[in-house]
Amino acid sequence: MIDALISGRMYGRADERSGQGGSLYVTCKVRATTDEGDTLMCNVIAFNDGVRDTLLALEDGESVALSGALTPKVWTDKQGKTRPAVDLIAYAVLTSHLPQRETGFE
Repeated sequence: MIDALISGRMYGRADERSGQGGSLYVTCKVRATTDEGDTLMCNVIAFNDGVRDTLLALEDGESVALSGALTPKVWTDKQGKTRPAVDLIAYAVLTSHLPQRETGFE
């Protein structure tokens, strides 16, 4: 596990789902830009109530910073070119929408 802090912009809207036991979670994608100007897609999942609520309140294109456990991945596009991606289990979120006490920070 890599403990990470990523920032970027929401890519689409977050989706709320429920697990087999009825537990709620949210998934979303965040588009981050590297120093070289390349785009990196981050697949995010969140279980914390405050983090879930905050992600659901965000619109496509809004800025967001997330902290959590990061897993690097590689995927192949339709042209056969490999591209990097990351999966993040978000523990905390920071945006301009809500105070920190409601977003997973304690």
